[in-house]
Amino acid sequence: MVKSDIQDFTKKYADKCITEQQIEPELYTEYGVKRGLRDKNGKGVLSGLTSISLIKSSEEVDGRSVPCDGELYYRGYNIFDLVNGFRTQNRFGFEEIAYLLLFDELPDKAQLKEFTHVLNASRKLPTNFTRDVIMKAPSGDIMNSLTKSVLTLASYDNNVSDLSIDNVLRQCLMLISVFPMLTVYGYQAYNHYERDDSLYIHRPDNRLSFAENILRLLRPDKKFTDLEAKVLDAALVLHMEHGGGNNSTFTTRVVTSSGSDTYSVIAAALSSLKGPKHGGANIKVIRMMDDLKQNVRDTKDEDAVRDYLRRILHKEAFDRSGLIYGMGHAVYSISDPRARIFKHFVKQLAFEKNHMDEFELYSMIERMAPEEISENSHIYKGVSANVDFYSGFVYRMLDIPVELYTPIFAIARIVGWSAHRIEELINVDKIIRPAYRSIMQYRDYEDITSRD
Repeated sequence: MVKSDIQDFTKKYADKCITEQQIEPELYTEYGVKRGLRDKNGKGVLSGLTSISLIKSSEEVDGRSVPCDGELYYRGYNIFDLVNGFRTQNRFGFEEIAYLLLFDELPDKAQLKEFTHVLNASRKLPTNFTRDVIMKAPSGDIMNSLTKSVLTLASYDNNVSDLSIDNVLRQCLMLISVFPMLTVYGYQAYNHYERDDSLYIHRPDNRLSFAENILRLLRPDKKFTDLEAKVLDAALVLHMEHGGGNNSTFTTRVVTSSGSDTYSVIAAALSSLKGPKHGGANIKVIRMMDDLKQNVRDTKDEDAVRDYLRRILHKEAFDRSGLIYGMGHAVYSISDPRARIFKHFVKQLAFEKNHMDEFELYSMIERMAPEEISENSHIYKGVSANVDFYSGFVYRMLDIPVELYTPIFAIARIVGWSAHRIEELINVDKIIRPAYRSIMQYRDYEDITSRD
């Protein structure tokens, strides 16, 4: 069978799958099925308990649920207070907030120093791992490269299937520590072997913060400004955790509940995050903005920009999806607290990089898009900019290649995944097994000679 035969077969039978296996949408309503585990108002099905984080988007007023400015809490602390804590003291926050999420308390100076030392000590790859695993079969899909590396690391762990909390914690700390190396080295291999560019493999520097080391690993000259590192650090903190209901964290808990090992769990979470409906949103924002700048002659002309947004909503512009990317969130309605915090850092970096005109364009769209969506779309709740509306813009200003946008998300979110894996192991001993209602019809078997 030649390649064309296979393609003809798959096309023919894909059409058959679509025709034969389509389920009438009315049946989901008839049987009370909440597609996406969310009701028609967007409220998620309660499937677990957690003390790791809390997302607040509404308040009870006179017995009614009323939307409010979004709030995000890590282990009971408001994310605004946590970020302000290290920002006002001009410190890096990743290590401190990672400690909080993993151990349910803010560290004192001695605890933070010890934790940072352990992360540094865990930041080691097996001998020749970079050459034999990362450099072999490089891919432009760095999320796939990262997943491959994580699964391969299991082969070097003599206690891979030990589910004791101390062993799982060791594994999680190691993966948190090496994620930047796995990610950036994977990109460098792709950039060298597939794009014929120079190859840079830099070693981390234990004197630097987590965010500083990412920029050091990525840049040919290993140089960066303090503000660049501080803005990346803030991005990591804001993406680090977001409740148990997001797709990749729920995946973490589902696979953990089966008794699987840490490497398999994190690989599953990575596979979930790479989907464009989850971790790839900021890439869509960047591409949308590039398309806007190509099709709007004067990006300071509010009427022209507004007309472009309307054409997007009418499926006449960009990817014809009808979506203004970076706007709206499954939970938040009035505002995403992460976007409100991050905008302060974005403005600082835009000023330093001489990109204030583009920052003003983003701000204009942030203001106008909710108005246009409200006017032109049928929505059940308010719409506001989410954190990914600005994150792609920041990564571009930091000269981070687009192939690394979602992996940077993963570098942050593995902390939250680790906290949820440990919480699931400690508190729940049942496999997560949701119910599906079968709507199949019984049929009588026919001998192959009787089938037409």
